Amino acid sequence: MPKSELVEIFNQMADILEILEEDPFRVNSYRKAGRVLENLSEPIEQLAEAGKLLEIQGIGKSTAEKIMQYIRTGRIDRHQELLAKIPRNLPGLLGVAGIGPKTAAKLWRQANITSVEELKQAVETRADELAELDGLGVKKIEQIAQALYFHETTAGRLLIHNAEQLARDLLVQVRSAGAQRASAAGSLRRGKETIGDIDLLCQAPGSSAGKIIESFAAGPQIKRVLAKGQTKCSVVLENGTQADLRAVGRAGYGAAMMYFTGSKDHNVALRELANKKGLKLNEYGLFKGSRRIAGANEEGIYKALGLHYIEPELREDRGEIELAGGGELPKVLKTDDIRGDLHVHTTASDGHNTIDEMIRDAIKRGYKYLGISDHSKSQIQAHGLDEKRMREHARAIRRSAERYPKMLVLVGVEVDIFKDGSLDFGDELLAELDFVVASPHSALSMKGADATKRFIKAIERPTVHCIGHASGRLINSRPGMELDIDAIAQAAAANNVALEINASPYRLDLRDTHVRLAISAGAKLIISTDAHSCDEMDTMRYGVITARRGWATKHDVINTLDADRLLAWLRQKRR
Repeated sequence: MPKSELVEIFNQMADILEILEEDPFRVNSYRKAGRVLENLSEPIEQLAEAGKLLEIQGIGKSTAEKIMQYIRTGRIDRHQELLAKIPRNLPGLLGVAGIGPKTAAKLWRQANITSVEELKQAVETRADELAELDGLGVKKIEQIAQALYFHETTAGRLLIHNAEQLARDLLVQVRSAGAQRASAAGSLRRGKETIGDIDLLCQAPGSSAGKIIESFAAGPQIKRVLAKGQTKCSVVLENGTQADLRAVGRAGYGAAMMYFTGSKDHNVALRELANKKGLKLNEYGLFKGSRRIAGANEEGIYKALGLHYIEPELREDRGEIELAGGGELPKVLKTDDIRGDLHVHTTASDGHNTIDEMIRDAIKRGYKYLGISDHSKSQIQAHGLDEKRMREHARAIRRSAERYPKMLVLVGVEVDIFKDGSLDFGDELLAELDFVVASPHSALSMKGADATKRFIKAIERPTVHCIGHASGRLINSRPGMELDIDAIAQAAAANNVALEINASPYRLDLRDTHVRLAISAGAKLIISTDAHSCDEMDTMRYGVITARRGWATKHDVINTLDADRLLAWLRQKRR
C-alpha cells in the first residue's frame, strides 16, 4: 500500500530531523506532505503515472521526486540517510504515548536510551535519575511509565478499519477461488475497536475446500504459512498479522460462524445452556444425540436454544443471553437510521474540503442535515477560528446553505474545553450558532474527580449541545482521561446535553462500555464522524458499530431524528 507507506516515511523523516534539531522548515514540509498524502482519495501510483504529482496542493518538486523514487525502487535515499544518523531502534520510542521527537532526543543524548526496551528498564531501575533530565521531572516519568504499560497491552493490535481492509482483500481472493460465500468472523465481526488476528470463514462446495485453501496460502499478502490442511490454513500477513481461514460445508456454516465469531465467554454460556436442554453445541452444529437439529444458520441455532437472535456486536456475555431468552434484547441501531452528521470540518480550520463540497457529499449520502463544526481559536495548529473569523464563517455557511434548500445546514463549532472547564468562546457568540460541540484537546492526562468536574462544568453551560470525544483518547496511541462516565452522563441527561460517539476509528470515543453507561444514566448520544474531508464521512459506520456494542437503539441517538425534530431539540436546549 504505497500511500500509507509514504505517509509513514515522510512523518518519520520529519521526526528524525526534529530529533537531530535540523532544518525546521524541512520538518514542516515533510509533515505537510504526510498529511496531504494521507487525505488523497486517488491512488498515488496512478497520479504519479499520469504525471500529476505537482498538481497536488502541498506537493512540491523535491517531494514529488521522493515519491517517484519510492514508487520506482521501494525506498527513498534521504530517508535512509536520516535513519543512518540515529540509533536503529530510536524511532520506536515515538510509538509510546507522550514521547515526541524532543523527548526522544533527550532520552538518547542525556540517558543513552535508544529503544522501548531500554526505556522500560530505565523507568523500572533509575526513575529518579531520569526525572533529573532537563525538561522531564517526576510527573513526566510517571506518565511515561503509564504509557509504557499501555504500549505493551495494545502492541500488535490493528485498528478496526485497518483490519477490515485486510479482511476485505483476503475475502475477495477466497471468493475468486470458488467459495460460495465467505465472511469475517472473530472480534472483527463483533466490531471490537482493535483486532488481534483475522478470522475468516468460507462455505466450500463439494471437494473444492482444498483448492480454496491452497489459493489462500499462496496469496500476495502472505508472508509465511504457519499451518495448512484440507479445510483450514493459518498464515502471517506482510504486516505481521495472523489470519486464519476455515472452509466448511453448507449444513454447518451457521454453527461455524457462531463458534468462530465468539466471544469465548458468550460461546461458553451458549454451550452450558445447550447442555441444560440435553443438547450439544459445537462448531459443527447443535445436536440431539447424534442428530444435528440446527447448524445451517445462526438464527436456527438461537431459536432451537429458545433464544431470540443475538446480533454479533452484542455477543460479549454481558447479559445478552438472559435477555434474548425473554425477547427483551434492545433493537440496536442500524447505519440506515442515521439522518445526518453534526460534526465535520472544512478548509475554514483544518479540513480539506470546502463548505459546499462537504454539503454536496452529505446530500449524496442521503443525509437530511449537516453540522459544519470547525475549530475554535485555541486550536492554533488547526487554524482555529477567532470570534471575528467565526462570525464570518457563520455567514459563509448560511450563504452556502441557501444553495441547497432541501438540506438543513447548521452553523456549528467545535469549541475547546479548557482544563478548568471553561470554554474557548463566550456564551454570547455561542448563542448565535445553531450547534455547539465542546471538546477537550489539551490537558488530556487529567484523572478522576478533577477531569469529571471539568466536563460537568462545560455541560452546565446553557449554550452547549454536545460533549465531543470526551476521554480524548487515541486508540493504541493515547489512553485518554480517566472519567466518571456515569456522573458525566447524569449531568448530561439533567442538562439536555448529548454525548458524542466520535466515529473516527482512531478515537471511537465514547467507547462501547461508556455508551452503555450513558444510556443507563438517561443521556442522549450523537454519532459524529469529526470528518476533516469528504472521504472521512465514510467512518460513520464505525460509530454505529460502537453504539451497537453499547446496546444503543435508534431512540438513544439524536441524529436519527428527522430535520424538524432535530431543530426542535436544538431550540429546546436554548430555552
